[in-house]
Amino acid sequence: MSLSMYQASVPVFIRMLGNLSAILDKAAAYAETKKIAPAVLLGARLAPDMLPLSSQIQIACDSAVRGAARLANMDLPSFPDTETSFPEFQERLAKTIAFLKTVPAAQVDGSEERTVTLKMRTGEVQFQGQAFLLGFSLPNFYFHVTTAYAILRHNGLDVGKTDFLGKS
Repeated sequence: MSLSMYQASVPVFIRMLGNLSAILDKAAAYAETKKIAPAVLLGARLAPDMLPLSSQIQIACDSAVRGAARLANMDLPSFPDTETSFPEFQERLAKTIAFLKTVPAAQVDGSEERTVTLKMRTGEVQFQGQAFLLGFSLPNFYFHVTTAYAILRHNGLDVGKTDFLGKS
């Protein structure tokens, strides 16, 4: 049995964003218990030249939405980056997951050879659908989810591999 493009993308995005949501719940509780202003955690970085936690969450959401929409040949929805609190980030995650649940499997499946064009600062880059998913979309998505996890872990949040991977 082969793995479809849909199975390799949308459910993966949904699961990992759900795991990130659970981690953010823990982070909000941690901030409250330790009397840490939420803005401190949301502004935390692993290195001075890296984006803060808030941006990592936004980009993870955008990566999932844009990746799925491009594979399904759908218009790209836009979610403005206006969140400043844990509840607002939870709302963004919920909105992202809700969108992903509307992406039809039939529109993603068969996209292996579909041309996906990205507009980058340096110009347009084209991929075939499978190369886009496996070589760009998923790695980019996982980079930002992992970085969000690492920022919180670095700042003392008691999370581990099970939190990152979620329950089966």
